[in-house]
Amino acid sequence: MKAQAVRFYDAHPGPADLRREVVDGLAAAPRAVPPKFFYDERGSALFDRICDLPEYYQTRTEMAILGRALPDLVQLVGAECLLIELGSGASRKVRLLLEELRPHAYVGVDISREFLLASTETLAGDYPWLQVHAACVDFSNGLDIPHVAPVAHKVAFFPGSSIGNFDPADAECLLRDIGSMVGHGGQLLIGVDLKKPVGLLNAAYNDAAGVTAAFNRNLLHRIRSELDSDVQPEAFDHYAFYNPAYSRIEMHLVSRVRQDVQIEDSVFRFAPGDSIHTENSYKYTVDEFAALAAGAGFHQQAVWVDDHALFSVQLLRYHAPDHLPHAAA
Repeated sequence: MKAQAVRFYDAHPGPADLRREVVDGLAAAPRAVPPKFFYDERGSALFDRICDLPEYYQTRTEMAILGRALPDLVQLVGAECLLIELGSGASRKVRLLLEELRPHAYVGVDISREFLLASTETLAGDYPWLQVHAACVDFSNGLDIPHVAPVAHKVAFFPGSSIGNFDPADAECLLRDIGSMVGHGGQLLIGVDLKKPVGLLNAAYNDAAGVTAAFNRNLLHRIRSELDSDVQPEAFDHYAFYNPAYSRIEMHLVSRVRQDVQIEDSVFRFAPGDSIHTENSYKYTVDEFAALAAGAGFHQQAVWVDDHALFSVQLLRYHAPDHLPHAAA
């Protein structure tokens, strides 16, 4: 069977979006730039390497959980759904679902245009029976997803605990957007990283090979190449640690020297030790995430956890506000 052509929808944020958010973030106190800007083609490839690192338990643990959960998922989700993968990246994990669920169509959603095109074209070649769509979207600013199959049961797949990159209030807003996208009765299959010993967490974000450090610095490489900046990426150290007050890993870029960084007509002064906060990764208990999801209209159908309680995969169903039962008068 000949592969179907990938249908591509491009809402990629342009240079003006990168410039505005970087300049605003560096002018703020404390300085912070959103982690979505890690992900150009190079950054996506670096993250793909992170997923194979021995310290990075998330990917292999989640894939093992998904493999064990497949028989249940077939019963709970059913066939012929519209499967929408958020932050699709290399589309590794969704392959576990495609053969078993046999969806009506697949939509890969990612912010990295070139990486998204390459991965979805590979997917279309490997699954010629499948309608494959690619949407280059910054879903942190809303979910503008093409209406591929309006009558199909919609299932969002959000693996990798990427929901942890959002502060809880923003995570709840994103979950509401996902609920609006899948509609009443639609489902969300989501990976959620669990609270665990601090040593395991710190090791996962400070790998011995330095791949996570290179991934973190890729933000600076993008600023240098795309925003006419003189920033020197190697003048900043990668720093990641678990902050127990917020139940999150924080990643920072810390200036090694006194330096001025120019971005077009703006200049930012750094003293040694000054940092740019680049990422958070919140960790939850199963009950904590259930409460967060319930605030956005999602209710747990099933939860799968590995034997060491490192990671969870959760299937949620959306109840739209206008379908909720009214309290008795």
